[in-house]
Amino acid sequence: MIKPDLSEKLPTELGSLHFVGIGGSGMSGIARLFIAAGHRVSGSDRSENHNTEALRGLGATVTIGHDAANLGDADALVYTGALWPDNPEYLLARERGIPTLHRSQALAWLISGQRLIAVAGAHGKTTSTGMIITALLALGEDPSFVNGGVIESLGVSSAHGGGELFVVEADESDGTFLLYDTAVALITNVDADHLDHYGSHEAFDAAFVQFANAASEFVVVSSDDPGAVRVTAAIENKRVISFGEAADAAVRIHSIVTDGPVSFSLSWQGADYDARLRIPGRHNALNAAGAFAVLVGLGLDPRQALDGIATFAGTERRFELHGIVRGVSVYDDYAHHPTEVAAALAAARTVVGGGRIIAVHQPHLYSRTKMMAGEFAATYEHLADHTVVLDVYGAREDPIPGVTGALVSERFEDQTRVAYLPDWQQAADHAAAVARDGDIIMTLSCGDVYRIVPQILASLAATSQA
Repeated sequence: MIKPDLSEKLPTELGSLHFVGIGGSGMSGIARLFIAAGHRVSGSDRSENHNTEALRGLGATVTIGHDAANLGDADALVYTGALWPDNPEYLLARERGIPTLHRSQALAWLISGQRLIAVAGAHGKTTSTGMIITALLALGEDPSFVNGGVIESLGVSSAHGGGELFVVEADESDGTFLLYDTAVALITNVDADHLDHYGSHEAFDAAFVQFANAASEFVVVSSDDPGAVRVTAAIENKRVISFGEAADAAVRIHSIVTDGPVSFSLSWQGADYDARLRIPGRHNALNAAGAFAVLVGLGLDPRQALDGIATFAGTERRFELHGIVRGVSVYDDYAHHPTEVAAALAAARTVVGGGRIIAVHQPHLYSRTKMMAGEFAATYEHLADHTVVLDVYGAREDPIPGVTGALVSERFEDQTRVAYLPDWQQAADHAAAVARDGDIIMTLSCGDVYRIVPQILASLAATSQA
């Protein structure tokens, strides 16, 4: 992978831009904004998807496959952190001496001069960001935004608005969330991850402290997450609004009911406000509390803010239902850290009723799999009824010898509840054979595991005909 040089000064002007990896959820959203701002945009990716098709419809030139010729006469190149340094388009841009910008640097250039709400944290960023955006729109605001996933009710992950607010999901994985000129910072949690970049838990915490201290207006931070509490103690001279179940939280959430779509109450400045979301899961009640804290911190009406949040219907790849075959519901979720997996499975448990959960786990990153195999195994064994483990999706990393999905499956205490099946067709067939009427099959990873969903649906259909 290419590590961005965050000290590099951004160009004053950007003309035409070429995006390498344009089909990704984050990259496509930023490309969409540059098109809306009047820039000529081209890009490449390794395969077609709905993002590449949508961008062509907006006027972008998109090529499948990477080749130096794809760069054309672009004035700047934008790359994703998953790009390898030997990419021919990147190498030619460097040879020509044109600006080569990490996607976060390109986004920082776009945001310049606007009032930025940046949402960071190891988990819950995409949902919290989506809730803020949805509520602002419901309240008549017109924010620009870039989210890490498509907001279901809007059908897009980004848009150029006419108002002063700009809302972004800020990526802490490589430190690029420190690039932004942030007005309002929301920290959902500080659960150590990406230690391949930071090197230690202390360095991970320090980055969040820097992020919070850079906010010019106020900081919203979890009162419950231990890492967030550590960061809060180090925040200097800032207005801080805490949220969570803690008794001293400024926005205190209580009376949470997780039977189906989650409902709860929020206490804020001596008043209680009840809400029922359209999505399940205790973790989403907490996400809503953080979004609410941002909105009331901006001075918006509490009741209207919470009503706006309640209209949020989710984002793609967050407990997303893809089909029901012979009574088995097939969902996909982006969860790729043990804490996220636990939250996703707990939410699924509130929906499945008397049925069972068959999880399909695709480990993401060799380093994370090596470090957290035991935690993943314990989480799945505790919260799912049966687990199918695929092989590792390496993304930006080179393989580590001996690190495969078997590291996770071997850590299950009860081996009858897990199957390591690196062959996707075998995995789909196995999940379908295990599932029965009323069950949920759920794929989990931020890799490309969603691509197995059609195979699972086909395998379910085939067994129903047998």
